[in-house]
Amino acid sequence: MKQALTDQLKETVKYLGATLGEAIKDELGEDWLARIEKIRHDGRHSSKGELDSTEALASQLAELDNASLLTIARAFAQFLNLANIAEQEFTIANDTGTSVEELFDTVNKSIGVNANKEDVLSAIKNLKLDMVLTAHPTEVTRRTNIHKHRQLANQLQKLHKSQLSDVEKRRAKQRIADLISQAWHTEEIRSVRPTPVDEARWGFSVIENSLWEAIPDFLRDLDDYLQVNYDESLALDARPVQFSSWMGGDRDGNPFVTSSVTQEVLLRARRRSAKLFLSDLNQLYTELSMNDCNDVVRAQVGDVKEPYRALLKPLIAKLQLTREGRAPVDQWLSTNDELQKPLLDCYQSLLDCGMEVIANGELLDTVRRSYCFGMHLLKLDVRQDSQRHADVFSELSQYFEMGDYNEWSEADKQAFLLKELSSKRPLIPSNWSPSEDVQEVLDTCKVIAQNGKDGFGIYIISMASEASDVLAVQLLLQECGVTWPMPVAPLFETLDDLNNSPQVMEKLLNIDWYKEYVNGQQYVMIGYSDSAKDAGSLAAGWAQYSAQEALVNIAEDHKLKLTLFHGRGGTIGRGGLPAKAAIHSQPPGSLDGGFRVTEQGETIRYKFGMPQLAKRSLALYASAVVEAVMLPPPAPKQAWRDIIEEMANKGRDNYRHTVRHDPEFVPYFRVATPEQELGKLPLGSRPAKRNPKGGIESLRAIPWIFAWAQTRLVLPSWLGVMKAVDEVNVGENQAIVQEMIENWPFFASRISMLDMVFQKADPKVSEAYDKRLVPDNLTHFGAALRAELTQSMQSLLNITGHEHMMEDDPGARNNMQIRAGYLQPLHYLQIELLDRIRKAEKSDYKDDNKEELERAMMVAITGIAVGMRNTG
Repeated sequence: MKQALTDQLKETVKYLGATLGEAIKDELGEDWLARIEKIRHDGRHSSKGELDSTEALASQLAELDNASLLTIARAFAQFLNLANIAEQEFTIANDTGTSVEELFDTVNKSIGVNANKEDVLSAIKNLKLDMVLTAHPTEVTRRTNIHKHRQLANQLQKLHKSQLSDVEKRRAKQRIADLISQAWHTEEIRSVRPTPVDEARWGFSVIENSLWEAIPDFLRDLDDYLQVNYDESLALDARPVQFSSWMGGDRDGNPFVTSSVTQEVLLRARRRSAKLFLSDLNQLYTELSMNDCNDVVRAQVGDVKEPYRALLKPLIAKLQLTREGRAPVDQWLSTNDELQKPLLDCYQSLLDCGMEVIANGELLDTVRRSYCFGMHLLKLDVRQDSQRHADVFSELSQYFEMGDYNEWSEADKQAFLLKELSSKRPLIPSNWSPSEDVQEVLDTCKVIAQNGKDGFGIYIISMASEASDVLAVQLLLQECGVTWPMPVAPLFETLDDLNNSPQVMEKLLNIDWYKEYVNGQQYVMIGYSDSAKDAGSLAAGWAQYSAQEALVNIAEDHKLKLTLFHGRGGTIGRGGLPAKAAIHSQPPGSLDGGFRVTEQGETIRYKFGMPQLAKRSLALYASAVVEAVMLPPPAPKQAWRDIIEEMANKGRDNYRHTVRHDPEFVPYFRVATPEQELGKLPLGSRPAKRNPKGGIESLRAIPWIFAWAQTRLVLPSWLGVMKAVDEVNVGENQAIVQEMIENWPFFASRISMLDMVFQKADPKVSEAYDKRLVPDNLTHFGAALRAELTQSMQSLLNITGHEHMMEDDPGARNNMQIRAGYLQPLHYLQIELLDRIRKAEKSDYKDDNKEELERAMMVAITGIAVGMRNTG
């Protein structure tokens, strides 16, 4: 059966590739198609290790001019996009066991028959998932092509229905050919970088095109499960899922996110929300034509026929006004209560009048959307670096001739901040003229005050290292007129900050003013990217686990509800894990306050890009959280702690020895990867570096990981890890390490992550980059890295007892192998392009086709990212 499904996927990929070939032939002719087919054939055999095919592939590409290389790059990038679409549709069509009912049945079996039914019901009813869509620049596919891909997936679903008539099948194939041809004749690469507003609009589109349908469907399934199994209904105002956003709010290191941008994004979100709710309300207005209503509705509309239409009509008018955006903002629909009250009144009246079936129809879906999305569509988080807040008080303290706040001790800072937080007089003088940067921080806080709590999530402080970092934000919000207690979350991201986070939070929660302010709810964000870049994936992972474990204990001591916010990326080097593994690898008790996690770039599309995928992802998240709450992972034994501590320390030292201390590392990195060329790819609005003048230390985690993924060395995800494991996994420790793999989800997830990484890694491809691009005096460096990679791969097989990578997930392994044949030509094409670009830059040679050369490079980068299924 599994082989039959695999063959079906291969046939679909082959069919889509042949259809693309027809589009290429129609434009460029039979000779071009034959050339591409020859390259594809050699690429497939080269990916299997056939040396003759590898040499033929490289020589063919070397003979082509720049324009021809661009055509080849476009062809194989398109092939990989089609393979991904086929895989995505295949997953939806053939996936079993991921409906709400099936997943929760599995949870119940896992928990056991002796589980307290009330406890399980409570865990489901108290479910709180907060998916935070981020503006991190990792989505390489243009929105126009995302639309085409979604339409293409819909047609594939039709084509695979067994009841399809010959006419319907022919029309589906015609539409598929149409869409593939459209994509072929469309630019793959954005001509300019998206602005923060563009990124926000992309996030709105995810809501409109997918989640708007998926959320009520998911909640209906969850409600049905509760009714059938527990004789309970999901509360009308239940919000087990919420979507937040960083798009237009994340200003950490992004000079393009300003207070005016945040204001514009908030207003655009309200208009998009009004558009979506207006569509719902117009549908309800058409359907709710009944005459009977309760006294509450009658009192509002008077003695009219069709009271529900009368009640909804003013709401529709105000939604229309908001959607058009022409009236002053104070006339727009602004609060969730304004939206929800008429809907809830209609709902209760229908119940009171014996029309429960109608109440629980389309109206119920709209009510649930109002609780999930509201009038602001997404709750906008604000993120800023702690130093930017400190600089406000530095300028103020110097203005008041009190010295420089930045030079004060932590105790003096806290004393000053607490005194001002308790003061009834304003701190900021009306005639004060701060610097432009300080004014921007103040203007951001004023935007928060002007827009109200319904539009915002939490305020996140990057590089938080002291209690004063949190108090400073509280004071700024107060001074700028924020009258509601906006949650403020310190973000602990470097290794040192993670290790120090328990002490920081203990000090903070011992402050009476602060503890009263948070009112029993504390948010803390755990950073995954910078800690891994700082110390390697194993040391970072253990630091993140240890910090969370300590924070959970502190919250319990202070009788606080702690919500940990996980700043994960899509890749292993940024904390990426399959949803269930990520959730189950958390310390016990860490999910009691809910599960808040970033979703970024291409992972948003892979998880939430289509309604069926979104519903599936939400069901996976929900069931995993409930299971982890009901059956938390074991606290690690002391023997496990001792071993992982030793492994983490050795892994950190191994990693830093190469990345930080070896003088040849940076020169090798610059030439062996397309890191410098990545800066030209208009992925997102954020600069690639926090400091434009800085070196590798200022490089963001995303391009850092992106560059290594392009060459298939994927170094940040594994460097130093298995070497450390091997050093510790000796003698009596071997039995304990096996016990850790079998019984400790945290450690098992580390091993599983490496399994996935090593399936994507390819030392031979990395070696090909080195042979062409790395000078002779540095080739030994790459050879040493690949030797460690090869040894690490074998060590992993030894410790798992497997014969090959991803033995436990043959489906995913097969999918990677399908893409490998299309990826191989792009790697060798990228090597050729990098060589030409760098030689041109070193000479006065002027190439009339330089634009084509650079565009080909961008397409190749994009294609490899698509084939690897991740950027950063």
